[in-house]
Amino acid sequence: MSVSKSPGSLTLGPIEWALLLALAFVWGGSFFFGAVALDELPPLTVLLARVGLAAIALNIGLVLVGRSLLAYRRWWGAFLVMGLINNVIPFGLILWGQTHIASGLASILNAATPVFTVLLAHYLTRDERLTGWKLGGVLIGFAGVAAMIGPEAFIGFGDHVLGEVAIVGAALSYAFASIWGRRFRDLPPVATATGQVSASTLIVLPIVLVVDRPWDLAAPGAITWGALIGLALVSTALAYVMYFRILRTAGASNLMLVTLLVPVFAIALGVGILGETLAWRHIIGMAVIGLGLLAIDGRLPAWLGRLGVLPGSRNKDR
Repeated sequence: MSVSKSPGSLTLGPIEWALLLALAFVWGGSFFFGAVALDELPPLTVLLARVGLAAIALNIGLVLVGRSLLAYRRWWGAFLVMGLINNVIPFGLILWGQTHIASGLASILNAATPVFTVLLAHYLTRDERLTGWKLGGVLIGFAGVAAMIGPEAFIGFGDHVLGEVAIVGAALSYAFASIWGRRFRDLPPVATATGQVSASTLIVLPIVLVVDRPWDLAAPGAITWGALIGLALVSTALAYVMYFRILRTAGASNLMLVTLLVPVFAIALGVGILGETLAWRHIIGMAVIGLGLLAIDGRLPAWLGRLGVLPGSRNKDR
């Protein structure tokens, strides 16, 4: 997993920040799409529709740009592992967890992903070492998510322990996936995304056929189909092209910051489209998340250093 870049060199540039915000936006809708689909379909069937439809769309896109998965045969084993730990396990756990706990609680538990990622990246990579500012920034961002969702999300916390553990398990799986995904850095993002969701489809298809027996299920309505299409094409196919582009240039720790931003867009969509009320805790939470991102990105300690706030910073400037 070694790369030529020196430790600490993987950072978020303007393009990566724009892609990270866009990824947070499209992933912000995944909880909504999933909740709508789960009204009529079981979790595993929703999972299969998500990765299956995304695989079809991405394979067509790959052919349109003159490529094919056949050209990446030596990567198929790695795609299977990535599909398992980045799609099948976390998607399945989140969808199942959403049938047991509130979406607000699911969001805050999923936002634990950067904490797992910075710790794993410290031990499993050479160029993403853990620093006090990076860990502190993740914890600040996590606190911002908690403040934004509010204490009511914790009402009944513990009543559905298995659902809570499932979401935390998904966050841990995402963290491992972000480390494993670094090996695809030299591949085009669209090829990696296509290989991953295609492998995920192959893994989950026989499970669904045995467990859910889709032919016995009632046909879903138009709203459910719309949710599945949005979940597959927007929150999966498009999202993972951006995901692997960010991972290639900004690293695993920076990429997982997206899980801190997803609740921001989820609330913004709720206010702008559904007419929900924006409370003061939402504004405060967004500000706290922004502070955490600045700490992780290195801008906050740099500013404090120039101001002479950090111990020893004045002496370094002389």
